[in-house]
Amino acid sequence: MTEYRVSARRIDSHGSLAVAKEAKVVLDTDMAGRRDAMNPVELLLSALAACMLKGIERVTPMLQFQIDGAEVALEAIRQDAPPKLTLIRYQITVDSAETDQRLDLLHRNILKYGTISNTLSGAVPLEGTLTRKV
Repeated sequence: MTEYRVSARRIDSHGSLAVAKEAKVVLDTDMAGRRDAMNPVELLLSALAACMLKGIERVTPMLQFQIDGAEVALEAIRQDAPPKLTLIRYQITVDSAETDQRLDLLHRNILKYGTISNTLSGAVPLEGTLTRKV
């Protein structure tokens, strides 16, 4: 069993700070919003993007998959009452000459072995594709 720890504290009415290991992230906790920090939904989407990119790093050696780059774009749909996300869409784009069948295999493995993607998919629908960079 793996455990993770993050601590966060309020700096002022405009923001907060999260710390994990030696990393620090400024949080947008200002009711008016901030352009220089991520809000909670953006942080959640960033965690999902990191999970997918880390999944690529994890499975490409196992699949002997050649990749020259990868990007993830995400968007979330939020309802107001009660406030919750109702859908997360993603687009994974890889720079690779692998076959379409191998790209599909990579996509399935990214979702199958992703801690964050597995956790979120139990709470909100995840819709997306993995495509080749044009």
